[in-house]
Amino acid sequence: MLAKRIPTILPNLTFEEALEITKLHSIAGILKSENGLIQQRPFRTPHHTISPISMIGGGRIPKPGEISLAHYGVLYLDELPEFKKETLEVLREPLEDREVTVSRVMASLTYPSNFMLIASMNPCPCGYYGSKIRPCSCDQRAIQRYLAKISGPLMDRIDIQIHVKPVEYQKLEKFSKGESSATIKERVNHAREIQQKRYKNYPILCNSNLTPKLLETYCKLDTPSKKLLEKAFTSLQLSARAYTRILKVARTIADLDEKERIEVKHIAEAIQYRMNH
Repeated sequence: MLAKRIPTILPNLTFEEALEITKLHSIAGILKSENGLIQQRPFRTPHHTISPISMIGGGRIPKPGEISLAHYGVLYLDELPEFKKETLEVLREPLEDREVTVSRVMASLTYPSNFMLIASMNPCPCGYYGSKIRPCSCDQRAIQRYLAKISGPLMDRIDIQIHVKPVEYQKLEKFSKGESSATIKERVNHAREIQQKRYKNYPILCNSNLTPKLLETYCKLDTPSKKLLEKAFTSLQLSARAYTRILKVARTIADLDEKERIEVKHIAEAIQYRMNH
């Protein structure tokens, strides 16, 4: 349910983004001519039985796969461990490079694949590991086999990892209405505008596209923030990739907070998102 709400708060499409999305859907043969230019960000939800070829693209003359049809939008994988391991592993390079090259006998084509990956999963096969409501019926080996289906390098490429606890009845009974998607989207659009102005002289649109050199320029940290990140890097045994992704997330949190510089509280929140898995 949370994943399906993500498109409602994503920033508005630019004309260039809409054009790229429309081209890809046209090449794939799924664009209805009467619709014209696609105005909404894609939300792709392939079934867990999907093959690696359908995920990255293929065919005699290679057509875009799910990762390219989700370009500038969302690729949502429900029940992540149920996907074939080889299907999940083909996501690693596109997540890093934001493009995929599909080679076949007839042709070799490169398609863009700058998508937001959202995945959900249970903590164990029965779904109750760590629950205070119902005991888990899985043995330790079953839990380990279940979690081992997702490789460390793939998890390392997921910026935000949140453990969502079951909702208690008392909280449902006292349900209070939260912010609307429209209100949240206003903040997201404002943060994206800040980023577009900041990177107007560079070929990038947002913080997730920051290069190592631009990270040094736009993600400078004060001494308390550096010390906190250094402590987290050591204690959590983070990789270099995780380090840069924490910086990018912190930069985005600061933009949503309308702060020019990254503060220690922004670093702390970004680190917290790596500690919940």
